Amino acid sequence: MSYPLSKKLDRFSPSASVSAKARVAELEAAGKTILDFCVGEPDFVTPTLVIEAARQAGLNGQTRYTATTGTAALKAAVRRKFKDDNGLDYAAAEVMVGSGAKQIIYTAFTCSIDDGDEVIIPAPYWVSYPDIVKLNGGVPVVIPCPDTQGFKITAAQLEAAITPRTKWLVINSPNNPSGAIYNQAEMQALMDVLLRHPQVWLMTDEIYEHFNYSQIALPAPAVLAPELKSRTLVINGVSKAYAMTGWRIGYAGGPVSLIKAMDKLMSQSIGGACSISQAGALAALEQGQSFVDEAAAVFASRRDLIIGLLNEVPGLTCNAIEGAFYAYPSCAGLIGKRTPQGQVLNTDSDVRDYLLDAANVAVLDGAAYGLSPYLRLSFATSSETITEGCRRMREACQSLT
Repeated sequence: MSYPLSKKLDRFSPSASVSAKARVAELEAAGKTILDFCVGEPDFVTPTLVIEAARQAGLNGQTRYTATTGTAALKAAVRRKFKDDNGLDYAAAEVMVGSGAKQIIYTAFTCSIDDGDEVIIPAPYWVSYPDIVKLNGGVPVVIPCPDTQGFKITAAQLEAAITPRTKWLVINSPNNPSGAIYNQAEMQALMDVLLRHPQVWLMTDEIYEHFNYSQIALPAPAVLAPELKSRTLVINGVSKAYAMTGWRIGYAGGPVSLIKAMDKLMSQSIGGACSISQAGALAALEQGQSFVDEAAAVFASRRDLIIGLLNEVPGLTCNAIEGAFYAYPSCAGLIGKRTPQGQVLNTDSDVRDYLLDAANVAVLDGAAYGLSPYLRLSFATSSETITEGCRRMREACQSLT
């Protein structure tokens, strides 16, 4: 007899990146050497100063529950970060800390979405946005944004997508998976649309903020349009910038009404974030800028390397990458090709599977990110892995007919 699971689970799919990681682990356990370009986390060790701060916190007895929305010290550091880096002045009641940016996004949507509410999500998108919306009874309105428009939603597309049921617009800049960054003129045009639709809230996911290779200024929407601050939630965290993915600390700034609602929900669900992790995050925000600068320089070098090598793979085309640490090359030139075994590659998922089987290279398909035919590769890995992985892909694709 099967266990009576909730029908809510039928609304969404497992995370594509998590599933891919599990598949790679299976193949490695079977003895294969897989070059993995799926994982979206820095390959650096967390800064020593962060680890030492966490150690001292434990020795000093900071091992008890914290306030649901974070320790006073970490919230103060978050407020300083928002003001110094983004020009956003938040009161203590307008910021919160959570167990990762994903948890904060989930909580925000749970607190704000009713059945049938619509959330506008430009594609390509981070894999979890649509499914979190669906789980909460909402309707993801996916707007295709191809490389011909820089993988970014236009003001005209946004205007056309808004209906009386629209609750949120989600902007992720720098973007996972494309690396796209909205410049000031592009962001201002979107804000002008939102100003005409007071029922639409804005969520900006800025987790890759510090990995910007384009020299494009990252304008805060609520600075460009101060009237929008009362309906804008800014998401960020320490996971990517400080190589702290496993520490699970995200943070947000937004209107008091939403932060209070999220506090209420968290008090009856996940509770506050780990106290030791919060101590580490405090040290990262206060002392870790040199680490971020060094990491960004390494990623910039890897970005240049992977763009050149991917463009040498027959059938792949990789445009400039403005930010984050992902490449999103088009694989349109491989669609319709035939493998040595006679299989026709009809989709980017077929290309993904072929590269895994023929080259022992793990990548993700564009379909998982809402826009095909593309592949997503993380270059948060060594230059040696990038070079060898691209060599393997080049040889595998040269075998297609």
